[in-house]
Amino acid sequence: MVTTPGLPQYGSAVVVGLISLLSLKEVLSASKYWNRRLNNSFNLPIIPLLCSFAAIVVFKVATII
Repeated sequence: MVTTPGLPQYGSAVVVGLISLLSLKEVLSASKYWNRRLNNSFNLPIIPLLCSFAAIVVFKVATII
């Protein structure tokens, strides 16, 4: 059995987490409780997940080519 080390191993968890955080941010941005501090607290985990998602996409494209 051969496993590839790195990000694609946890790709589904990254995608699910990113989608859930982005959708929650979108829903909460329409509420009266949305402020700058809440926006920053959502951006804190979203940015690394976006970088991981981009790395996974690049890795998958590189394995196809």
